[in-house]
Amino acid sequence: MAGVPRLLTIAGSDSGGGAGIQADLKTFSALGGYGMSVLTAITAQNTLGVTAVHELPVDAVLAQIDAIVSDIGVDATKTGMLANADLVRAVADRVRRGGLPRLVVDPVMVAKGGDRLLREDAVSAVREALLPLATVVTPNLPEAEVLLERRIESRDDMRAAARALVALGARAAVVKGGHAPGDDVVDVLFDGEAIHELRAPRIETTSTHGTGCTFASAIAAYLGHGCTLVEAVERAKRYLWEAINAAYPVGHGHGPVHHFWRCWAPGQPPE
Repeated sequence: MAGVPRLLTIAGSDSGGGAGIQADLKTFSALGGYGMSVLTAITAQNTLGVTAVHELPVDAVLAQIDAIVSDIGVDATKTGMLANADLVRAVADRVRRGGLPRLVVDPVMVAKGGDRLLREDAVSAVREALLPLATVVTPNLPEAEVLLERRIESRDDMRAAARALVALGARAAVVKGGHAPGDDVVDVLFDGEAIHELRAPRIETTSTHGTGCTFASAIAAYLGHGCTLVEAVERAKRYLWEAINAAYPVGHGHGPVHHFWRCWAPGQPPE
């Protein structure tokens, strides 16, 4: 597989195809990687919300990880919905054992429609067990507030939050600014040494389902290709902006982004 990074997502399934495992695998493929998946939960979900969640047993999750690591191998890993504290700690244990490098942690807590995807007792497990293993953690503003147990209301607060997440053990942190007001969306990256601010024009759209999953997966893909952390985050942000900009209507709520915007346009079948 020379030149093709082996990319693993450990996350929940979105039956609507816009977020979770499905969005991760689409992103990996769009960015030239070989995608693999470990399911942690099955959700009944569409663009309007989540109607049911079935969390997989820890043994089933670990068996999936072990099967992949023992044969195919992994060049970069992304975690998404981990559902509960036992799953968080089990995944963290496998990361510590080796075989799951370049860990991008998307601390998924709530779905776009407001449905909770991480139990409250699992937040401390993410903070204490998973963050210290992360190459980079990518919370949005509400997630960063929960992890740090404080309000984040300004750009200075975002910079301080990124530094605080690194102080918790993550090698780097991106505090995403999509929930903040303004004509531009500004994400704040602290790479352990310097603050970087990544800016893009805000797109007024309802096609935002799975944006967090897609962004984190894109970072993992670029890390798997050998990019530096800063380069991976910058490229991931550009890829996501184009995917949002090219999105087409799906469903009656928050639709997905267009992961394959480089390959085909809506209504125009590829060659």
